Amino acid sequence: MILQAILVGLVGALGCFDYQLGTLYMFRPIVMCPLVGLVLGDLQTGLAVGASLELLFMGSISIGAYVPPNETIGGVLSCAFAISLHQGTEAAIALAMPIAVLSLALGNLTAPIWPFFVDKADTCAKNGNLKGIYAVHLGIGLYGCLEYFVLCGGAFLLGVEAVQGILDWIPDFVLNGFGVAANILPAMGFAMLGRLVITKKLVPFYFLGFVICAYMGVPVLGVAIIAIIIGIEKFDLLGGAVDAPSTSLALEGDDDDDF
Repeated sequence: MILQAILVGLVGALGCFDYQLGTLYMFRPIVMCPLVGLVLGDLQTGLAVGASLELLFMGSISIGAYVPPNETIGGVLSCAFAISLHQGTEAAIALAMPIAVLSLALGNLTAPIWPFFVDKADTCAKNGNLKGIYAVHLGIGLYGCLEYFVLCGGAFLLGVEAVQGILDWIPDFVLNGFGVAANILPAMGFAMLGRLVITKKLVPFYFLGFVICAYMGVPVLGVAIIAIIIGIEKFDLLGGAVDAPSTSLALEGDDDDDF
């Protein structure tokens, strides 16, 4: 159990360290949960939980002064509890948001110390001390990794029995409702993405993919590969197209031919 708690903590720390690597979006549940499933020996549940929680936290992004719930800790712990208690995605969805909100509140307790480090980085910048800026950057990152490691690993080690008691207290119809919601989330997620990306020019390709998948039996991976080929050709990503001569040059050529 202690080894599993350490591994879960390391997964959470990796999610925090992603910010020090240029924000590669490894901290999202769709990446964190499969890693949790891998270290706990149930990759299939990790993949299922990660996909469901990613749709749940799809709109959980920081805009302006708004700080969203901590989807990294919420995803890691809810997935770890669901796997260790042999529960499904409905239990993970029931636990994810409360854990994420509580993690955000705990993180706010340490937020007042960050201005000190930011001022230190500004001082290093004024003095041309590049190594000092790097040290502050890595120091903040390592502190965050330690915080995530303790929260994820410690909560998993100490909270399994408590979480089991909470799940036993929750009525069955509530968990069944979360299970139905987990099945609806993919459709809602695709609808949200559709509102962002679908335009009049892209609608024909949307229906083309539907026809290929529904009536020609091509799997989703095959449809994705076809879409990549169409995108490469449409946007000339290989640079093979030759620009057509402009109208003015064509007219000038006609005049020269008259001579």
